Amino acid sequence: MEVSALNPSPSPTASPTSPPGKKDTPEKILDAAQQFEALLLSQMLRTIRESGKGWLGGDESATCDTATEFAEQQFAMVLAHQGGLGLAHLIATGLEPHQ
Repeated sequence: MEVSALNPSPSPTASPTSPPGKKDTPEKILDAAQQFEALLLSQMLRTIRESGKGWLGGDESATCDTATEFAEQQFAMVLAHQGGLGLAHLIATGLEPHQ
């Protein structure tokens, strides 16, 4: 069996995996990592609230639930952008291209 049949060389007409002009800069990588950490923190806060113990107290109205959910999302976003659990930094470091 011929080895070149298993690993064909890329043809010059093959399309690249990422569109031209759209490079993953360290800033974009960090932003995506912070968004992921914010999402994770928001889910953790939601789980705490829905467990029945809550973290803000208050009544059980739909308006209160909506306001609390919005507050949780904003709190998680700010927390992630300020360092949060440190996950964003670890993820961004792992995704940066090595030279």
